[in-house]
Amino acid sequence: MKSDVEDLMPRLLPVEYEDSSADLKLDGPPRNPQEYLRQVQLEAALCPEVVVAEIDPKKLKKQQTVNASLAGCPAAPAGCCPSLSWQQRQVANFSDVRQSITKNRQHWSSHSLDDNVSKPDQRDEEGWMRFCLGELAYQDVSSSNAVWLKTAQVGFPPFLSIVSRLSQSEVLAVLEILSGWFEEQIFVPQLGRWLFALLACLEKPLLPEAHSCIRQLARRCAQVRSNLESQDDDNLPALNLLICLVARYFEQNDLADQPE
Repeated sequence: MKSDVEDLMPRLLPVEYEDSSADLKLDGPPRNPQEYLRQVQLEAALCPEVVVAEIDPKKLKKQQTVNASLAGCPAAPAGCCPSLSWQQRQVANFSDVRQSITKNRQHWSSHSLDDNVSKPDQRDEEGWMRFCLGELAYQDVSSSNAVWLKTAQVGFPPFLSIVSRLSQSEVLAVLEILSGWFEEQIFVPQLGRWLFALLACLEKPLLPEAHSCIRQLARRCAQVRSNLESQDDDNLPALNLLICLVARYFEQNDLADQPE
């Protein structure tokens, strides 16, 4: 049995074998080195010259290319930029939180969840938005409906018994879902709690997808901060904290606030 390739190209690894290969079985174990190498040659000869991959379009619904913009964050408005010592304290506290989560992950993940807590499938974007944000996920959240925000039913808080059950792929998936929601909406406390918890569970070194996601998150936080009307805004500390953690802890230094 010879392929066209065997006729036209010299063998790089000649193998001595009998003219008849009828007794050689491809699905059986080789009995000696020569038989193993002959099996490899025969398997290669049986391979088609052109192979067409069968691709499921549903798996390609998300954009696969990761684009990490190098643009920095908008500068903080006057009076809104945190001091360097404040940023260093937040990084130290955040590091302690991460160590505590890692140390007690098995303990918390063993706690049974309430009957009404059902973790969505990793690919269920609507389910995760509803799980984390509740009614906020389905409303046009803006400053014009601040009264409604106070009475809206939010989702589940990021309890340790919940986030400790998330795999790294789930942590990144939920982080991307919530960051995508934040791109079109204003900042709300429930969102901030989940973003902090997910960052605390995000392992280093970062995957390219995580790198892109948290950079975009920091830029969005800086954009929202730049539009605050007062340095006494209740959301300012949380926005500063998320920018600080992305820039200082995850070492995206070009995004860091630089106090004068």
